[in-house]
Amino acid sequence: MVKQILDLHIHSKYSRACSKSIELESIAQTCEEKGINIVSTGDFTHPLWYKHIKDSLIETYKGSGIYKLKNNKSKTKFILGTEIACIKKHKGVCRRLHLCIFAPSIESVFKLNSELEKAGFNIRSDGRPILGMTAKDLLIFIKKIDKNMQMIPAHVWTPWFGLFGSKSGYDSLEECFEELSSEIFALETGLSTDPYMNWKWSKLDKYTLVSNSDAHSLKKLGREANVLNFKNEKEINLKNIFEIIKNKNKDEFLYTIEFYPEEGKYHYDGHRDCNFVCDPKEAKKYKGICPVCKKKLTLGVCNRIEKLSDRNEKQIKEQIKKNIPYKSLVPLQEILSDVFEKGVNTKTVQNEYNNLIKKIGNEFFILLEADLEKYVGVVDKRILDAINRVRKGDIYIKPGYDGEFGVVKVFDDKKRKNKNLKIEF
Repeated sequence: MVKQILDLHIHSKYSRACSKSIELESIAQTCEEKGINIVSTGDFTHPLWYKHIKDSLIETYKGSGIYKLKNNKSKTKFILGTEIACIKKHKGVCRRLHLCIFAPSIESVFKLNSELEKAGFNIRSDGRPILGMTAKDLLIFIKKIDKNMQMIPAHVWTPWFGLFGSKSGYDSLEECFEELSSEIFALETGLSTDPYMNWKWSKLDKYTLVSNSDAHSLKKLGREANVLNFKNEKEINLKNIFEIIKNKNKDEFLYTIEFYPEEGKYHYDGHRDCNFVCDPKEAKKYKGICPVCKKKLTLGVCNRIEKLSDRNEKQIKEQIKKNIPYKSLVPLQEILSDVFEKGVNTKTVQNEYNNLIKKIGNEFFILLEADLEKYVGVVDKRILDAINRVRKGDIYIKPGYDGEFGVVKVFDDKKRKNKNLKIEF
């Protein structure tokens, strides 16, 4: 079997608020450092990024739907993916949804882009274009172009742009896609939730939960990902990727890699301007009103999930045996930042990150698989201790809210003061 780590949702330098250093070669190089085997191109609707894709990538073999750099400078593989924003009034409410679209070939991408422009949509202003159509309309649109195009709703719980978001979402997938609901087989959980939270709602059982980085910079690649098993190298193609996702076979879909959801910027309820944050129970006590300014609170994903959930804790735990498992991680650079008490972008952190990659292996190998005991005396013991704590879930968490990212650290002040803590592998 060939294990592959996939990040199916990223952005290019042509998307709003994204790093200008994002090029296909730099994506490929970063993926090798991270341990990502297959990554989305992102933003294929943007004409300049589409040209970059066409000029830089070649299919691994005809009909595979998997691409690689023409210059063979990297082993990283690409699939053709993008995110589209649909904004349209539907059933009396203005819906704002983000949707991941995947194409089987560069030719299909060209045809989709051409048809979107013919229909009068502006695909040049942003890598993630805004279309005045419903999610169902977009699904019909892409399937007419190529029946093998696929759609996965993005970060489904985000308040403003998620399928089930509190601000403009739906109360069920069927309400959104109606008779075409069967075309949707997977949902992206987003950074502010993990699978466990989604298992609270039985209506989601029929869908596969996937996790992706939604990266706006190279450093954010792989902060969430999917780990799939293929029979051999020849079986790594786009059709099999989606078959594995659809089938939910635990021998093929091994697990998802998760950001700690508390770090997501819409996890809890709150009002950022007033520096007020609370959990759903407190928000209910305040009747959804900020006690400081008396305006409406921004209700986060926890609140929304609680509203729609229909399972108790016992029932949720039973789902663990049935569903695709997951592993929660803290990115290695954030761990190093915490260990050295220096910023993620400092030379100290970056130099040590590069040093660890050279000594041990890629980031995912270090975080998930490396035998830490082998590196005692070779790697700073504080780093080994921190990685070990992350594996055990022994970390400090302060939830995010109302657009404010949460804080996930290995060491709180109490742990940091105790310099004599022993590493217990």
